[in-house]
Amino acid sequence: MGHGFIARVGQWCFRHRWGVLGIWLAAVVLGVLAAGPVFDALAANNSPKNMESFRGQNVLATQSTQGGTVIGVVDGIDPAAPQVRTDVGALADKLRGVDGVQQVVTPFTDGLPPDPAAGLVAEDHRGLLVQVTLKNLSDDAQDTAASALTDALHAGAVTLREHGQPDARIRAGGGPVINQQANAQAGADLSKSESMSLPITLVVLVFIFGGVIAAGMPVLAAIVSIAFSMIMLLVFTKFTELDSNAVTIVTLLGLGLSIDYGLLLVARYREELAAGFEPQQALGRAWATAGRTIAFSALTVAAALSGLLLFGITGLSALGAAGISVAIAAMLVSLTFTAALLGLARKRIRPSKRAGRRTPDSGFFASLARIVQRRPLLTTLLGGAALVAVALPALGTTLHLDDLGALPPKMESVQVEHELTDNYGQSAAPAVTVVAHLSPAELDTWAARLDGTPGVRLIHPAADAGNGLATIGIEATGDPEGPAARDLVERIRADRPGGGESWVTGSGAMVTDVVGQIIDRLPLALGVTLLAMVVLLFAMTGSVVVPLKAVLMNLVSLGATFGILTAVFQHGFLAEPLGVLTVGGLSPFTVVSVFAFAFGLSMDYEVFLLGRIKEYTDKGHPTDVAVRRGLQHSGRIITSAALLMVIVFGCFVTGEMGGVQQIGLGLAVAVAVDATLVRCVLVPATMTLLGSANWWAPAWLKRLHRVIGLQEKVLDEPAPAPAPAPVSAPVLVSAPAPVLVSVPVPAAAALPAPVLVSIPVAVPAAAKGKRRKSVLVAYTWWLFLGLFGAHHFYLGRKRQGWWYLGTVGFLALGWLADVALLPRYARTTNATEPTVEPARELVHS
Repeated sequence: MGHGFIARVGQWCFRHRWGVLGIWLAAVVLGVLAAGPVFDALAANNSPKNMESFRGQNVLATQSTQGGTVIGVVDGIDPAAPQVRTDVGALADKLRGVDGVQQVVTPFTDGLPPDPAAGLVAEDHRGLLVQVTLKNLSDDAQDTAASALTDALHAGAVTLREHGQPDARIRAGGGPVINQQANAQAGADLSKSESMSLPITLVVLVFIFGGVIAAGMPVLAAIVSIAFSMIMLLVFTKFTELDSNAVTIVTLLGLGLSIDYGLLLVARYREELAAGFEPQQALGRAWATAGRTIAFSALTVAAALSGLLLFGITGLSALGAAGISVAIAAMLVSLTFTAALLGLARKRIRPSKRAGRRTPDSGFFASLARIVQRRPLLTTLLGGAALVAVALPALGTTLHLDDLGALPPKMESVQVEHELTDNYGQSAAPAVTVVAHLSPAELDTWAARLDGTPGVRLIHPAADAGNGLATIGIEATGDPEGPAARDLVERIRADRPGGGESWVTGSGAMVTDVVGQIIDRLPLALGVTLLAMVVLLFAMTGSVVVPLKAVLMNLVSLGATFGILTAVFQHGFLAEPLGVLTVGGLSPFTVVSVFAFAFGLSMDYEVFLLGRIKEYTDKGHPTDVAVRRGLQHSGRIITSAALLMVIVFGCFVTGEMGGVQQIGLGLAVAVAVDATLVRCVLVPATMTLLGSANWWAPAWLKRLHRVIGLQEKVLDEPAPAPAPAPVSAPVLVSAPAPVLVSVPVPAAAALPAPVLVSIPVAVPAAAKGKRRKSVLVAYTWWLFLGLFGAHHFYLGRKRQGWWYLGTVGFLALGWLADVALLPRYARTTNATEPTVEPARELVHS
């Protein structure tokens, strides 16, 4: 039977299945109720607060008397018609009555100068604009006002059609409407993707497992994880801002990891059933091995996401924290909810047929490993060259913040922005906007010296923003986020307007600030992430070679992923067949997020494979044999899990938001490349090349690994089947007092009377009254003073305690690892040298 803390948790959930299922059912209900508030609380612009460009936007949002602007584009009408003037005037009066409206301007507004009035009429004289300026409102109040204004504008079109303008149409746009519609579309994309991916996943799992019940367990676990993630996201919205990309990635991660973990656990459970173990024993053995692998995998994914916390960017930090929580949640759901489902199903889960049909060295993946192992160097060179070739387009990647190009063209507010540019000569947003505590006249005077300088295409008149603030927009030549715009930002910041505090913002300034900070913080974030990976894989394998090789191969694999993303989204390669938007570049937020999550998922499969290989090496098999057998036993699980991941992520590519498409395709490609070429080809090839050197580590690190290592439990081989028809006969055993036990004796040798046999019975000294150390108390010390070794001192492990005291828990990494090791430490402490003790009466039948 499997031993260890995780095995005991699984068996406890197996026995108390109804209680566990009840708890998770309650969590699902709460998650469904939390989904609505989560989407309502999504920030329109989850911007960092420590960059000048975003601080300038925040100054406008908090100090200006003006809020966002809602624009109604009225087309299909004759602006010169008297009835149009009357109807548009009545519509303006109706719009002024909406709560939160500060000003409404139309071409017919009294007192409006001729030039501004002419600018509100379309160049083809078949339309006009209605501009509604909102007061400085809260997010909720602004959403309410935007909805009311949109409804009123649409109703105005009906009136125009009734009064002789049959082609009249009014479309609503502007910042508040764009934000509202983008969040709604993100929610629709998530719902669509989940509703597509779950049924397809279930069908594929039925083919993998050959039964509906076993196939349904990973899917049910994924549903529970998604619901549970909504509860955590709702909690996060109380402390920080989340945007639609955060919800997309967190949902993707929870869905993918839950299916992966459920697949691994159920498959291993069925293997143990095929080996002849009863359900509860099989579950304990599966959780002792695959369960420990899953716990380690979740820690690895969490470590990969920890780098997001170090960029100092609000959106990335919130995404990292939420992603770490969801990884842990997926682990908890898999280890507890899946165990309860197996306890409910029991005999309905059939043993794996493949486990009993083949020897460990036979099968497709073992044959594939043999082929690779015949030419390991050639295989490594060809596979590495292929990945590098695919990665080449990534060298020309352009970083571009999400803009209108990343939004669905059919979105009404996006059409309004394009109409403003095409038919009214208005830019959607200038490349640079200067916000200053100056008067508009002073700002115009300062900006005049920029007129005609390189990179400047147009300077808009300064505008009064209220409360002593003025703004001025400056159009840059070329791409608003291109080199000319970034250079203009630097020149303006070096020569600011005098006389008052100022901020340089706009799309060009934002991309300058974001890319600059990411580049500045990248070495630290990447270093922490890679160090955490190396340390965790060292704790698992006791090797420094395997972790470094895994990190290097993951980096090459991710390079290929970004090469494909650049080719598709920046250059349009296969964009039309895939149905995705060509946006001219990748968002820096998307690049960092895909890197972190794809890196974590890649290490996830590395852990799956290494866990099985390590089982065989711990049993004394040579590295080549261990690799071959490990790949045979885990290859099908890895490729099946990857197929399911690709299905899940691929369904997100069907969304209409450019950000969702980039994330979905990026993760799908990363998983596909990693689970096929890397895990099934390059890993066996490189491990064969290295041979026994795979497991090399300095002597002092090997000693450290014996103390803090997270080795897999080596389980006993399945016991042979017992002889048929045993008959129990009582036997008396004394040593020195008699102990009555029941010993199976064949029928032919059944004894008519008890037999007295003198056998010394060894009993641990801890059973003689010595106070046992409690795991619960050890965990308490670990939680509050574990960095200083308190739990080790409590368990009598003074040497480790002094090490922790002197190194602050091995810089917290050893302390984190102890969460999985404390039960073993406590058992070791309680298991002293056995001594002979007066026998006691034992009865067993």
